[in-house]
Amino acid sequence: MIRAAVLPAVGAPLEITGIELPEPGPGQVRIRLAAAGVCHSDLSLSNGTMRVPVPAVLGHEGAGTVVSVGEGVTHVAPGDGVVLNWAPSCGACHPCSLGEVWLCVNALNGAANVHARAADGRALHPGLNVAAFAEETVVAASCVLPVPEGVPLTDAALLGCAVLTGWGAVHHAARVRQGETVAVFGVGGVGLATLQAARIAGASTIVAVDVSLEKEELARAAGATEYVVASETTAREIRKLTGGHGVDVAVECVGRAVTIRTAWESTRRGGRTTVVGIGGKDQQVTFNALEIFHWGRTLTGCVYGNSDPAVDLPVIAGHIRDGSFDLGALVTERITLDGIPGAFDAMLAGKGGRALVVF
Repeated sequence: MIRAAVLPAVGAPLEITGIELPEPGPGQVRIRLAAAGVCHSDLSLSNGTMRVPVPAVLGHEGAGTVVSVGEGVTHVAPGDGVVLNWAPSCGACHPCSLGEVWLCVNALNGAANVHARAADGRALHPGLNVAAFAEETVVAASCVLPVPEGVPLTDAALLGCAVLTGWGAVHHAARVRQGETVAVFGVGGVGLATLQAARIAGASTIVAVDVSLEKEELARAAGATEYVVASETTAREIRKLTGGHGVDVAVECVGRAVTIRTAWESTRRGGRTTVVGIGGKDQQVTFNALEIFHWGRTLTGCVYGNSDPAVDLPVIAGHIRDGSFDLGALVTERITLDGIPGAFDAMLAGKGGRALVVF
């Protein structure tokens, strides 16, 4: 038996309880978790914004040490440090054939599998393939990548979602160029990673936007040169900070219709807005045909940073080793499994950056 955070039903409180985890079968790996980040996507799974089979063990951003491997697994061995990849690409579907591995249609097939058993015998599913909110997990071999050299194992958990998403939003989706101006909406874990990525990309003015004044210090430490507390005049304030034009690039990390619309309005004529935040179906964003023509702006979605983890992790690791990317700066709280419900409450209240479960 191991301890895990189980979502018994959509909308129900998490249960921190014992579960029975099987040994790895062919093509599987058993991992002892070192840490797991508490991401807004976990909250979206718990409240039904994103749908997965339940009951489920949540948690998709994690790192740990390989305990054992099943038949046929050769790229990792017991004792290796690994990062969990919650969206492994199949390499065979249409998006994968185009090199767009982040859009793999089979990436989340594993979420329907039976992952473990509750103490009462209920079948449990892995929330987003990897079930990282647990002392140990068993995952498909395609869901593990070796921890890059020089990256601390505990902090490496953040590479599994927040960092890849923020890095990719800047470098792949928005393609921020040296000297461009950038606004980042939402200063949580992903937003903080996005700010650091924008700084590394050579952005000149970097505006951080959040509902909380308390996050200004965090944002500036990550690379923000300006800070705006979200209001009805946010777009106007950003234009004032950029010579009346608006920013070249806006990255929305919240997933709310009003924030997406404000991010779009904050960009210059011909500017680019990238939406990272995951919103519900009820969040409807509207535009009129004339303004789309007149402003010439682009609005794009971004899945998992449009990243290929196997390619991007070594690049990001280089920036971590040279000190230009600070993983620890994303973390505002280190907690135990029992602290996850409180971390959900903090996210709902708009408090802090990334909460990190340390085992």
